[in-house]
Amino acid sequence: MTEPSVISALPDPSVNGAAMNGAVPVAIGRAKRSPRSAASRLAREPGAIIGGGIVLFFVMLALFAPVIAPYDPIASDWGAVRLPPDLAHPFGTDDLGRDILSRVIFGARASLSAGFVSVVIAVLIGVPLGLVAGYFGGVTDIAISRCADAVLACPFLVLAIALAAFLGPSLENTMIAIGVSAIPIFVRLARGQTLAVREEDYISAVISQGVSHPKILFAHVLPNVMPPILVQATLTTAIAVLAEASLAFLGLGQLPPAPSWGSMLDAARQFLLDAPWMAVSPGLAIVIVVIGFNLIGDALNDVLNPRT
Repeated sequence: MTEPSVISALPDPSVNGAAMNGAVPVAIGRAKRSPRSAASRLAREPGAIIGGGIVLFFVMLALFAPVIAPYDPIASDWGAVRLPPDLAHPFGTDDLGRDILSRVIFGARASLSAGFVSVVIAVLIGVPLGLVAGYFGGVTDIAISRCADAVLACPFLVLAIALAAFLGPSLENTMIAIGVSAIPIFVRLARGQTLAVREEDYISAVISQGVSHPKILFAHVLPNVMPPILVQATLTTAIAVLAEASLAFLGLGQLPPAPSWGSMLDAARQFLLDAPWMAVSPGLAIVIVVIGFNLIGDALNDVLNPRT
């Protein structure tokens, strides 16, 4: 995390008395941790290497799914219904004869898109609200904090299900539902960090120089609260992937026949005894992706947390 420091410029003895009686100029400086240094430390973290490799692998699958997938993910083959894994279908086929490997590859698009987009929504709305609440305090802080607390009173997944049911089943509505449900997390985090940064001497010095509040918020406060926000965003992405799978499992996510890991698990639960391979592949994909994001989040915390 950025370490703030304040350097006071001593008055020159040669200046006249009127200048000596005026305000002492203050030069603001902050000892910033080099991004290159943080990146090099992150590259040496085993968790970052493993987690980054996992996430990068699935991102590549999602981006190049049409090239990598051996079959059309929505094409049915009634002569290959619920076939066990073999050379032609390494992950087997489902109840409609569709290749499970191809559906897992294309399903990465829905899960990762929901994870990334919903977190972006939560950060873009929650962080500014938290900055404003923590910086200005008073009635503004009370209003924003109470609204965030009211939303947090409802469990995250329950709220996401309610919003998705209200908006209607689709991948886009799932992203919105998850993103809105995650906003209070970033509001509280940004507010708490801003309350601590606001008390630093360099913020008081900047205010005394007449710098506008928006510039203080985005040029001086935001850079110092970003490290924990980055860590939380990474961990929330893992939660969002799980939430998307849960909503798709309940029929509130991406609509069939488009592949989604959650909807694949929903279809597989009817054939757990006869065709268990239908549930293994999408279930493992969800677990591995969530582990990858959690490993990255832990590594970011180790690198960016000044206490470590």
